[in-house]
Amino acid sequence: SVDDPHGVEGVPGSMAGLGLLDMATELTQQKQLLQVSGHCEFGAGPASVSGYEIHMGVSAGTALQRPAFQIEGRPEGARSADDRILGSYLHGMFDTPQAFAALLEWAGLHGAAAVDLNQLREESLERVADATQPLLDALVKTVKTS
Repeated sequence: SVDDPHGVEGVPGSMAGLGLLDMATELTQQKQLLQVSGHCEFGAGPASVSGYEIHMGVSAGTALQRPAFQIEGRPEGARSADDRILGSYLHGMFDTPQAFAALLEWAGLHGAAAVDLNQLREESLERVADATQPLLDALVKTVKTS
């Protein structure tokens, strides 16, 4: 469940969760935003992960006894008792290739290659620059001769 006794997200109240993780969260008025790093607690081995942790609440429940990550020396996130569901406050975890590969492995995609999103983004920007450079050069030439 998600409990919002202070009306942080609107009218104070409570909403049932999906029941996939044995836990409940109570929203608080204080938002936490932290750059963090650590390692995954799922998959074949400890994979490095980094990202940012953002949340406005406190969670409790038995699913937290099976953390998804160790972040800055403390447990973070939760996994279901059957290890098929994972939840976390960590954002940007897929930007770390090792963590992405560990998640794919954990999800049953054995041998799947993880995508380095930062490299993919950089290559995409280079392609855009290569495609627009001749057009910009022609535009500058036209403006100079006008």
